Order: sequence, then C-alpha cells, then structure tokens
Amino acid sequence: MKTVLCYGDSNTYGSSPMKPDGSWFRYGPDIRWPRRLASLLGPDWHVIEEGLPGRTTCHDNPFDGPHKNGLRHLPVALESHAPIDLIIVMLGTNDLKAFLGLTPPDIAKGLRSLLLQIRRSEASPDKGAPDVLVVAPVPIEECGPTAESLAGGAAKSRALASLFASLAEEFGARFFDAGSVATVSAEDGVHLTAEAHIAIADTIASRF
Repeated sequence: MKTVLCYGDSNTYGSSPMKPDGSWFRYGPDIRWPRRLASLLGPDWHVIEEGLPGRTTCHDNPFDGPHKNGLRHLPVALESHAPIDLIIVMLGTNDLKAFLGLTPPDIAKGLRSLLLQIRRSEASPDKGAPDVLVVAPVPIEECGPTAESLAGGAAKSRALASLFASLAEEFGARFFDAGSVATVSAEDGVHLTAEAHIAIADTIASRF
C-alpha cells in the first residue's frame, strides 16, 4: 500500500464558505478532496488528511497561534505519518492575509522552505525524501466576511501559480494549478465549494 499525505490549510481540511455571521462547517468525507481522492485511488492507497484552517507556509500567526506555521509542524507530520510515498502540498492562501504584508515572491519563498524541509527528510519508504506534488491554491476574491483581512490578496493570489510551477520544476516535483479546474465561493471569496473539491480530487486522481 502506498501513502499520500495531503498537507494544506482550510481548503484541505474541508471548511465550507463562511457566512456573513462568521459561521461555517466542515464538509463530509464524501466531499473533501483528500477523502474523495482516497475513494478514487482505491484500496492500494492510504490518503492522509493533514489540513489545518489558517495554516501558512512558514509564518506564525500572532492572533491564532504559532501552530498555524506550516514549516513548524511539517517535520512532525512527516515523521508521524512515515513512510510516505507522496506529499501533496497546497498552501499559500493564508500567506495572503493583509497583516503579513507579503508579496507573491515572499510567499513562494515560504513554499521553498517547505520543499527544502521535505527534501531533507527521511520520510519515504527508502528513507529518502517523498515525492512531492505542489498544488497552487485557487485564486481568491475579496468579498464577504474575509474581504478586509485579505485586502490586496486577490491580485497577489493570481501570481502564485507561475511562481509555484517554477519551484516545482526546480525541485523535481509534480505541479498542478487548482485554479485551472476550480474557483472559490462567491460567498466568502476564499473557501471552496463542494463542486470545487470534487473537481480538484478528480483531476489529481487522473494523474496517478
């Protein structure tokens, strides 16, 4: 059996679009893209969900806590779930938050830090680095209850796919632009609809 680790944020966790009052829920396993991917790949694959709402590539969040730092938690995830054949990394959306003040190249540097950490790991079955699939997150819109916190993020998000593709090539990783098959919800401009989860899972599964 081969193991796939899906490492991401709320759009890997399965958070629904946020309503004006701030309420949301977690999609069921029939919708969340990692669980749908598992069902499509079948019994020869073990797919692990490692999504955390608010997770950044490598930045602490002074409001929600340092555990939102993806680089800080990555070694734990790699060691606790090893051996891992493939890690799918879909991060960068939370790096767009206005209080961080990051540029698209800054966000790409965050992804580079993650890829370097994976390269140095011994988490694969042969004690080397697992294979990697870099997924550029779906571009956001500035609307709904998240608009103020993500001011200026929509334009930045549209620059990430090309930067992430270049990094994937540099590190010998696979690449997928989730924005090529999915869009965010018009309700909050950040989180994926059920249809988007399904489209992402179906596209990733077709590449195995």
